Parts: sequence; structure tokens; C-alpha cells
Amino acid sequence: MSQMEAKEVSEVVEHHGEIIDLSIPNKAEFVSVVRLTLVAIANRVGFNIEEIEDMKVAIAEACTNAITHGKNTPSESIDIRFTLQEKGLEIRVIDKGKGCEVEEIKDPQIEELNENGLGIFIIKSLMDDVVIHSEPDQGMTIIMTKMIG
Repeated sequence: MSQMEAKEVSEVVEHHGEIIDLSIPNKAEFVSVVRLTLVAIANRVGFNIEEIEDMKVAIAEACTNAITHGKNTPSESIDIRFTLQEKGLEIRVIDKGKGCEVEEIKDPQIEELNENGLGIFIIKSLMDDVVIHSEPDQGMTIIMTKMIG
């Protein structure tokens, strides 16, 4: 490991556990703010361009899912929490909408593909770990984790 790589790894470890919270209005035009925030954080943590692009798509899908399916009122917010990990980043997208039965979310079948229903599938394919928490009338939380490298 070069001196530069050792410095970058020590910076990530130094920031381990730090949390950045962001709340946006329940409107699609604010998804770009979340994406830009993610880029700044992920770049600082040490992700490469390809990893950052994957995370940008995943977070946009999660936010769009919250806006479309969360059924929040426009005056409510969607909360995003970025937690810096030792060698990665955890991202939570939280809506306060109607929620759903998580067991009913299934991966789409190839013969049934259409524009709707691909969001969670895309998120799972781009991130290293995805956990979904939801209860009826309690909203939904999508927890996505990406590790460096």
C-alpha cells in the first residue's frame, strides 16, 4: 500500500460513524439535491467514479420510490441519512407514507418487465447490501450500503 493509499484509508477510518442528515420536500425536483450531496460525501470518503455513479442511480431510485409510493403529502419531507462506515457508506431513505408489506416486494420476472416495479431491483443490483423496513401506515426505510472497492 502506497503512502497516498494509506492516508486515504486512515481518513475513512477517522470519519467512521459520522452522520450527515438531509431532509427534502416530497417533490421530484429535489432528488438532484440528494444526488449532489451523495457525490460530495462519496468523493470525500474515497469511492471511485463507477461506485459513485452506481450510488447516484440507487439513491435516485430510492427517493423516487419514496415520492411515488410513499404517498406523503407535498408538505411532508423525505429524510436521507448518510452514515460513514470504516470502508463504506450506509444510506437510509425514509418516507412517512403508507408503508407496505415488505414480503410482497418481489424481484420482477423477465417476462413481466415494465417501467414500474424495477426500482428495488435496480437498487439491489447496484448496492452491496439492501434492507427494507416498512409497516403499514408507518412509512418505509430503505437502507443501502456500498463498500469501497
